[in-house]
Amino acid sequence: MARKVSPPVDVRRSTRRRRTVSAYRDGERVVVLIPDQFSSAEEAEWVDRMLGRLSARDKRAGKGGDSALRARAVRLAGRYYPEYPVAAAPTSVRWVDNQNSRWGSCTPDDRTIRLSTRLATMPGWVIDYVLLHELAHLVVPRHGKEFWSLVERYPKTERARGYLEGIADASMSTPRGSRPR
Repeated sequence: MARKVSPPVDVRRSTRRRRTVSAYRDGERVVVLIPDQFSSAEEAEWVDRMLGRLSARDKRAGKGGDSALRARAVRLAGRYYPEYPVAAAPTSVRWVDNQNSRWGSCTPDDRTIRLSTRLATMPGWVIDYVLLHELAHLVVPRHGKEFWSLVERYPKTERARGYLEGIADASMSTPRGSRPR
């Protein structure tokens, strides 16, 4: 029987945190934030619980299906870029684990889009924004005025950009008392 391999986990303890526990993906690692006063047994229990929750979120977000992700991109392109039925149509859209400094990337020459698996646990409207951003690159490769006018057709553009900036800023800081597990 094959043994399921868990991702590396960093447990970060906080003296300011009293009861809440949270977790998020940071590249291939999982970061679990817990109160400093938790015992080793409580820590282990919460790490297992949070890994389960992240896995369930991944499934809900459709992370496992690149074909579902491509279908989502095609629907979004049809809705927001209807005048570009061919130009905004990707040949493939897939989740990748190797993007730690970008949320998504696009290769206009072969019409492929890749999204970081870090997005899979984020709200759907954030994933839609990143997909639309990358789809816009199929029409306009560079970040110019025409490109941004396409992206800004999505009504939640500013909200999604703020959300992603907040996540990026939060992952840059390491709380005191943190320690890898």
